[in-house]
Amino acid sequence: VILDVGGQRNERKKWIHCFANVTAVIFVVAISEYDQNLFEDLDMNRMVESLRLFAEIANSPHFTETSMILLMNKKDLFMEKIKRVPLTVCFPSYKGRPAHYEDGMQFLEDQFLMQNRNRDHQIYVHPTCGLERENVEMVFNSVKDIIVTQHLRDLGHLQ
Repeated sequence: VILDVGGQRNERKKWIHCFANVTAVIFVVAISEYDQNLFEDLDMNRMVESLRLFAEIANSPHFTETSMILLMNKKDLFMEKIKRVPLTVCFPSYKGRPAHYEDGMQFLEDQFLMQNRNRDHQIYVHPTCGLERENVEMVFNSVKDIIVTQHLRDLGHLQ
């Protein structure tokens, strides 16, 4: 079962009842939105808010035994945008090469992974583009493998 708990702040209070016995959390972040603000809070950057929410979820006691999967979505749009809009608009500390896709992707991945305070809690990261069929299939298969492995661990069939 996949539940979309919504991205808007006013939907988040409805999430808690969905957390019992989940096998995996799939967190989707639109990486191309690093220069945009929230619809409901025009002073809050979307990427900063995504990082804050990811930290909240990754470090929640509800998910200590739950597989965490981070989908860095809209990589195609990010690849084009970073050529025009520097990451420093959101991250003044970014020291990678300007307009460089791989440096920017690695920096964003590192920003999310640094939110995880539990080093034993692995975060699986996948750059994604919903328009690329092969990418969607590969990510779906990887997510499926992660979930099956977690389920087998939960049943005591794997260490």
